[in-house]
Amino acid sequence: MKVIIPLAGKGTRLRPHTHTVPKPMLKVAGKPVMDYVMDDVAKLGNVSQVVYITGHLKDAVEKHARAHYAMPGVFVEQKVQDGTAGAVALAKPFVDEPVLIIFVYTIFDADLSVINNSDDDGIIWTKEVEDYQRFGVVVTDANGHMTKIVEKPSTPISKRANIGLYYIKNWKLLFEGIDHVLKQPANKGEYYLTDAFQYMLDKGAKIRVIDVAGWYDAGKLDTLLETNQVMLEKGRAGLPQRGLKNVEVIEPVRIEDGAQVTDSILGPNVVIGKDSVITNCTLRDVVVGDRTTLSSCILTDSMVGEQVVLEGVSGTVTVGDHTEIRAPKL
Repeated sequence: MKVIIPLAGKGTRLRPHTHTVPKPMLKVAGKPVMDYVMDDVAKLGNVSQVVYITGHLKDAVEKHARAHYAMPGVFVEQKVQDGTAGAVALAKPFVDEPVLIIFVYTIFDADLSVINNSDDDGIIWTKEVEDYQRFGVVVTDANGHMTKIVEKPSTPISKRANIGLYYIKNWKLLFEGIDHVLKQPANKGEYYLTDAFQYMLDKGAKIRVIDVAGWYDAGKLDTLLETNQVMLEKGRAGLPQRGLKNVEVIEPVRIEDGAQVTDSILGPNVVIGKDSVITNCTLRDVVVGDRTTLSSCILTDSMVGEQVVLEGVSGTVTVGDHTEIRAPKL
């Protein structure tokens, strides 16, 4: 089986952090988002090659993948941001067997091993949501097969959101569908992979729909912090044996190796990066990057990048890497 990982997007909703860090490599509970996904892929044991579709900060993505993932990989640059169908189309020269397609801006709880016994043309994983109008939703028949997929419906035809995780056994029909989509007029400059799935359905394909047990978005600041909380609660929390002095900890909290925390209140839902220094601070629902210094700060619902210096800052902030903010002393 081949795996296609589209990760060329610029992550505009997570700026300024994505100016310097690729969106899939932003951390929740001290671990890059894409690592959670790739750990699940590695467990399958039958992956012959991973095709990474890169773009924004592609060198950083390639360096990380080569250093951390043992599976054979190839990297293809998406030079024109023309949508999800355009991204997957770039993998066509490398695909000669069934494919698993994963958009790694979310973390999911799903048993991927079901693909080993699937007789269907494909599988699409979904999650039931209340705010269905924000998503592409999937409509199924009585047997649990997809009948259509609709982007951001105005009427509640379904609440089963498309989460960006697909297994396609009939890979030839998939790329036939993508070729068809790319010949049609673009939708605001983009071509959608979901339209290729609809093409497959129209040609008689059977695509099974499976609900995931959990789906955690990391595509914008508020949902990334929510996902950070979930991952901390699932067991990524941890405190070092040293480096803490006069610190009140309200779990879950994760403090990476080398961090120094003094005279502070941390938690709940706080991550302190490696070698960071926190002094006289109160932090709640905050992610702090590596080698960052915070002094006399009171922060909530905030994300602070790497090698940042904040002094006397209070409130909710989102601060990118290599930034210094010092509040005036009154």
